[in-house]
Amino acid sequence: MLWPVETKSVSPVFVGRVDELGVLNDALARAAGGEPQALLIGGEAGVGKTRLVEEFATAARSRGAVVALGGCVEMGADGLPFAPFSTALRALRLALPEALADAAAGQETELARLLPELGETGSRRHDEEGMARLFELTARLLERVAADRTVIVALEDLHWADASTRHLLAYLFRTLRTGRLVVLATYRADDIHRRHPLRPLLAELDRLRTVRRLELRRFNHTEVGRQIAGILAHEPDPMQVDAIFERSDGNAFFVEELAVAAHEGCRTGLTDSLRDLLLVRVEGLPESAQRVARIVAEGGSTVEYRLLAAVARLAEDDLIEALRAAVNANLLLATDAGDGYRFRHALVREAVGDDLLPGERSRLNRRYAEALEADPTLVPADERIMRLASYWYHAHDAAKALPTVLEASVEARCRHAYSEQLRLLERAMELWDATPEPIRAALRPVDYTEVYPPCGCDPATTPLRYLDLMAEAAVAGRLCGERERALKITKRALSLLAEEDDPLRSAWFWVQRSRLVQSQSRGDGWRELGTAQDLVRGLPPSEVHADVLARAAHWSTLRTPGPDALSAAERAVEYARMVGAREIELNARLTLGGLMVDAGSVEPGLAEMHEVKELALAEDVPDVAGRAYVNLPSMLEAVGRTREAVPLLEDGIAYARRHGLLDNEAWIWANRSDSLHTLGRWDEADDAGAQVLRVGLGVKPRGHGAACLARIALDRGDLAEAARQLTVARGHFGTHDPMPQQSLPLARLALGIAAAEGRLLDARAELVRALSVGIPPGSQQHGWPLLLTAAIAEADAHALPIAADGRAEALERLRDAAKRTATGVPVWFAHEKWLRAEVRRAEGRDDIDIWSDVVTAFESLDRPYDLARVRHRLASTLLSAGGDDERDRATELVRLAHAVAGHLGARPLADAVALLAQRARLALDGGSGRRGVPSDPVEAFGLTGRERDVLRLVAVGRTNRQIAEELFISPKTASVHVSHILAKLGVAGRGEAAAVSHRLGLFPTAG
Repeated sequence: MLWPVETKSVSPVFVGRVDELGVLNDALARAAGGEPQALLIGGEAGVGKTRLVEEFATAARSRGAVVALGGCVEMGADGLPFAPFSTALRALRLALPEALADAAAGQETELARLLPELGETGSRRHDEEGMARLFELTARLLERVAADRTVIVALEDLHWADASTRHLLAYLFRTLRTGRLVVLATYRADDIHRRHPLRPLLAELDRLRTVRRLELRRFNHTEVGRQIAGILAHEPDPMQVDAIFERSDGNAFFVEELAVAAHEGCRTGLTDSLRDLLLVRVEGLPESAQRVARIVAEGGSTVEYRLLAAVARLAEDDLIEALRAAVNANLLLATDAGDGYRFRHALVREAVGDDLLPGERSRLNRRYAEALEADPTLVPADERIMRLASYWYHAHDAAKALPTVLEASVEARCRHAYSEQLRLLERAMELWDATPEPIRAALRPVDYTEVYPPCGCDPATTPLRYLDLMAEAAVAGRLCGERERALKITKRALSLLAEEDDPLRSAWFWVQRSRLVQSQSRGDGWRELGTAQDLVRGLPPSEVHADVLARAAHWSTLRTPGPDALSAAERAVEYARMVGAREIELNARLTLGGLMVDAGSVEPGLAEMHEVKELALAEDVPDVAGRAYVNLPSMLEAVGRTREAVPLLEDGIAYARRHGLLDNEAWIWANRSDSLHTLGRWDEADDAGAQVLRVGLGVKPRGHGAACLARIALDRGDLAEAARQLTVARGHFGTHDPMPQQSLPLARLALGIAAAEGRLLDARAELVRALSVGIPPGSQQHGWPLLLTAAIAEADAHALPIAADGRAEALERLRDAAKRTATGVPVWFAHEKWLRAEVRRAEGRDDIDIWSDVVTAFESLDRPYDLARVRHRLASTLLSAGGDDERDRATELVRLAHAVAGHLGARPLADAVALLAQRARLALDGGSGRRGVPSDPVEAFGLTGRERDVLRLVAVGRTNRQIAEELFISPKTASVHVSHILAKLGVAGRGEAAAVSHRLGLFPTAG
C-alpha cells in the first residue's frame, strides 16, 4: 500500500519578491534589446532562490524566451567539471537543435568538452590558453544562439560549483558583448565562509559594473502568513502564524516544513533543532523508504533509477513502493527527464547524509562503485569515470580508488577542467602509499607533461611513477592558475630528486619553478633557469635541453637583450631541430628574429619573424602563431613601420579570438593601442586600451593596457586619469621582475605627469631612477620617449627659479644616456635630433636650423602628434627671430599644429599653439589676422587683472602669505584668487598652474 501524504508543503501562491522580480524582468527586457545581462542571486539555504528562478523562468517562457537550467552537482565533496553548463547546453540543444548546431559549426571538437553529444573531443595540445580557448568558444556559442531569440541560462547552487565552472562563469560575465542573453546564477550566501572558493569570485564579480547581485531576504510576518495560507489552502490561525514565524525566522523552506508539521498534528514533540525537524519527516516514512532516502543522499545531487535499483538491492515492486512513499511525502522528486530522483531540497539531503554512520557511508559508496563497475551504462557516459572515482575514494579503498582517480584525471584534462585534474592528481598522491605495489605496477602510463621525460624506457607502456604523477600535477596546477599548489609540488619533487642523479628531470622541474616564481611575483625566475642550464650543460641534446635554452633566450630578450641572448636563441633553434621539437624550434626562431632586429639586422630579423608566423599558421601551432601576432607588429612599431603593423594586429585579434588565446589577444589589443596612438587615431587607441582590460586574464597585458590609457590621458591633459591608470599599471606589473618594456614606459608616464603638475624635481628624480637601471640594447623604442619627455620638461621649466639648480647635471645626464641609445632606424634618429633641440632650448639656445631639421625628420614619418609638437616648437623659434618671411612660415606651421591638436583632443598642445598664435597675433582660421584678439595671452583664460597678478607670483613659487604681503591683500583673499585661477586654467594644483604658465609663456619675464 502507498504511504499517503496529501498536504502540500509547497505553496501554490508565489509570495513576495516583487522588487527582485522587477530586477529580473528588467534584465529580460534589456536582453531582448540586445544587451547581455549577468545576475547573481544569493541567499541562505531555504530562503527561496530556486522558487524565484522558477517563477521568473515561467514568465520568461510565456514571453517567448528559451530557458536553459543547469545545476551544480554535488557528489560527496566533489563537483562534476562543468556540470551546470553541460546540463544547460543539453537543454538548449533539445530546445533549439538546429540553432545550436549552426552556432557550434566548425568548433564541435572543442565544444564537445562541455557537450559530448557534439562528437569526439579534439587532440589539440594543452597549455595555459586551452581552457581560455574553450571559454571563448562557449561565449561565442551562446552569443550566436541568442542572436535572434532571447535565451536565459540559469545555473543553480554555485556554492557547489567546481573550479572550472566558476572560471567559465566569471569569463562569461566579463566578456559577453552581444546577443539577447541572460546568464544568472544562484548560491547559498550562508555557505560562503572566509575560505570558501566561491568567495574570491564573488568579490571579483562585484567589481564588474555589468553584473547585478541580488540578496534574498527572509519573509516578513505578513509574507509568512500568505505562504502558510497557500500551503493549507485556507487562512491560518494567527497564533499559528506567530509561532511558525518565530521558529522559522522567515525562512521559506522551514515555514513549509513547520506548517505541514503543525497541520498533521503529530509533530508536537519536536525539538528546537530545525535539523531534527527535517529528519522527523524521514523518520515518519516506512523503513524501506527511509533506507532508499539514505542511499539517495549518499549518491549525489541526482541518482538515476537504474543505479539506485542496483545499489538498493530491493525487489522492483518494493523499491517502487518505497520511492512512492518518499515522493508522496514530498521528500524526493522525480527528475525532469524522468530517469532518476533527487531530494526536494538540499537541506533535507544534507540532514539525511549527516545522519549516516561512518561505516554506513563507506559501505554505500562501495556499493555505488561496484554497481557502476558492473554496468557502466547506469549513468551518462561523460559522468561515469568521475563518479566512479569519487565513489571508490569515499569508500576508502585505495587499491580501487587510485587507478580510477588517475583515469578520471585524464578525463578532466581532456575537458580542459584543469582544476579538477589537479584535485584528482593530488588525491592520487594521497592514495599512493596506501596502494599495494602490484596495483601501482599496473597503473596507466604517464599522461600530459609537456616535454618532461617520463620514468622508464618506454613512456607509452611504462606504468606511472610517483615522480611522473608530480610532473602531471605541476603542469595541471600551472594550467588552472593554482600556482601556489603547483609551486609546492615542484619543491617536493626537487627535494626527492636531490637524492638522485637525474639532471634532466631535475632541470625540467627547475624550469617549472622558474615559470611559477615569475607568475607568483616571487622573483624574476633567473636563478631557477640558471640552475636548469647548469644541469643540462654537457648532456646530449633533448627536448628538455632545447626548452631550457629557448626559455633562457626569451627571458633575456625581455630583460637583458644582447649578444648572450642572441647566442642562446641560436643554440635553442639548433637543439630543437636536432631532437625534432618543432614547437620549441618555432618559438626559439621567433625570439631569434626579434633579437636580430634589436641588434640592427632589421630586415633579416623581420623576415625570420614573418616566416615563423606563416609556418605556425600552416602547421596549425596556435601558441606560436598567437605569439607571432604579438611580437612581429611590436617589432614593426619599434622600427617605425607602424602602417605595416596595424593590419597584422587586426588579423591577430581575429586569430586569437578564434582560438581562444585570451592573453595573446590582450597583448595584441595593447600593441594596437600603441600603433593607433602613433598614427593619430586616438579615440580608437583609447578603445583598444580599454579592450585590453576587458579581455586580458594575466596581469602583464592588463598592465600594458592601463599604461596605454594613461599615455592617452596625459597627452590629452587629463592628469588625474593619467595618474590613476599609472597606478593601475604599476599594480599589475609589480616590482618583483622589472622589464625595460614595462619599467621605461611607466617611468616616462610618471615623469610626464610630474612635469605637467610643475614637480620638476620629482621628474628629475624619476629619470635618475630609470637611468640607474639603464636602457638596455633593443629598448630604444621605450628609451627615446623617456629621454625626450625629460628634455621637454627641462626646456619648459627653464624660466622657473627652482630649475636652475641642477639643470646642468640633468642635461648632461640626458646627453650621456642619448649617446648610449641606438638610432639605427629613421624614427629614433628623428627622436635623437628632437632631444638635442630640446636640450638647447633648455639652455636658452633655440636655433631655427636645428628645429627645421627636426621637423624635416618627422615629416617623413607617420607620427602626426609628434610632427605637430615639433612644428609648434619651430614656429615659436621663428616668431622669436622676427621677420616677415619667418612670420609667414610660422603662421602655416601654427595652423597645421593647431588642426592636429584639435583633431586629437590634445588639450595641452592645443592650448600652447593657441596662446602662441594670440601672443603673435596670428590668425588660426586662415585670415590675415583676427581683430580683437588680445595681445596678452593671459586674457584667453578669462583672468581678471588681480588674478593675473596672483598667477604671476604663483608662477615663481610664492605662497599665499607671500602673495598677500606683496599685493597688500589678506592670505584668505589670496587663497580665493588661487582657487579661481586653478579652475580657469583647468589644473589641479599650484605646481601645475606654474607649469602651464611657463610652458605657454604667459609671463616671459617671470622669475
